[in-house]
Amino acid sequence: MEEISKTTIVNKTVKTGITFGSALAMVISYTTWHSVGWAIFHGLLSWVYVIYFVIRY
Repeated sequence: MEEISKTTIVNKTVKTGITFGSALAMVISYTTWHSVGWAIFHGLLSWVYVIYFVIRY
């Protein structure tokens, strides 16, 4: 029973992290480039774009 509980917590955490990363990437992209198209593209890249932005700027 405890094994199932741990798996559920990990799955929820991963889904939340991916969602937050996508939203953060889209906000950063839109405020930087003022383009919805780029915001969607960077949202698909998620944390990759966020990390790139932190290192680059």
